[in-house]
Amino acid sequence: MGVSHLVQSTRAGADAGFALSGVIILALILKYPFFEYGPRYTVATGESLIDGYGRIGIWAVWLYLAITLSTALIVQTAVILFTSFLIQVAFGLSLPLPVIAALLLIVCATILRIGKFKILDRTIKIILVILAISTACAATLTLPRVDFQTIALWPPVSAAVPFAFIIALAGWMPSAIDIAAWSSVWTVAKDQERGTRTSMAHALLDFRIGYIATGGLAFAFLLLGAGVMYQSGTAFNNAGPQFSLQLIDLYSQTLGEWTRPIVFAAVVTTMFSTALTVVDGFPRVIARTVDVIRTAETQGMHYGDTGTVYQIASLVLGVLTVIVVALFAGSLTVMIDFATIVSFMTGPILGYLNLRAVTGPNVATQYQPGRTLMILSYSGIVLLGGTAIFYLVTLW
Repeated sequence: MGVSHLVQSTRAGADAGFALSGVIILALILKYPFFEYGPRYTVATGESLIDGYGRIGIWAVWLYLAITLSTALIVQTAVILFTSFLIQVAFGLSLPLPVIAALLLIVCATILRIGKFKILDRTIKIILVILAISTACAATLTLPRVDFQTIALWPPVSAAVPFAFIIALAGWMPSAIDIAAWSSVWTVAKDQERGTRTSMAHALLDFRIGYIATGGLAFAFLLLGAGVMYQSGTAFNNAGPQFSLQLIDLYSQTLGEWTRPIVFAAVVTTMFSTALTVVDGFPRVIARTVDVIRTAETQGMHYGDTGTVYQIASLVLGVLTVIVVALFAGSLTVMIDFATIVSFMTGPILGYLNLRAVTGPNVATQYQPGRTLMILSYSGIVLLGGTAIFYLVTLW
């Protein structure tokens, strides 16, 4: 739960009521297999999806690296920008936003460096539960205000709902497909640390529960935006500080003013956890990709190591992120839309690589996807890819 929920789902409800509910459902269904292939491949083989790309061919690894390098700065900047705005508003800081972004990146890097992420991870899970419960309660209380006549399986493209925002909403719903490769690298690292491998049944059950819960929360945020802001005469502000305050107002207007500090803490912590994920995720998969390119031998390599490539990638991304934040600090929603659209455009390619990896000869037949998942995978690649091409055509 992060930008896709707090920003995009809430904006969708505020701008169009329930007219974009079909987009969320379709994105959750069509992208599902590509996320599942992360834990499925890792449990079946004991290696990450990036190693699986290497088994497809070195071209697949280079393609993945090119996509990662082209999207890393955009995605990280969008997450850091929103988190920095939340921190600035929550603590009433007068520091320039680039300074807050730089400090945020330093704190994230320090936590990851000294290995205190486990403690923070446990704390964040508690905060996430608090935010989830708060969102569910707030959404339930707004039910009487919602105009359910706006429900549509196919969204109306209009000035209020431009096609670009439909693409942006689906791009990170429930997240970018890149996450599948990230989670596979983290899973192998955890398994190596524990000395045991998670069972397929446990891994898939854990994934499906999380996926369904994430989808449900997307609709809770959609309902919150639709119930409080749709046709109210107000809209979300593109500027970060105003947007952050409007987001918190959605809770205080339904749950009561006393919830404002609690929700603020939960939202800031949630986005901080997302920032931590991104700050560690991109350098980690870049380092793993370089390892696979350097050698065809994947056995015996320790996934938990963060060597020179990881450190260089972290530093370069951090510096560039602060620079971009300084240049585009006044356009929060524009930056987020750009990042989510880019993720949508690259999604079908990554989905295809995930499918090729999980159906490779090194994956035992009983662990490969069944007929239903295969049909859904090819449908997702065709529909998502076709939509991406159509969107590119509309730009000309």
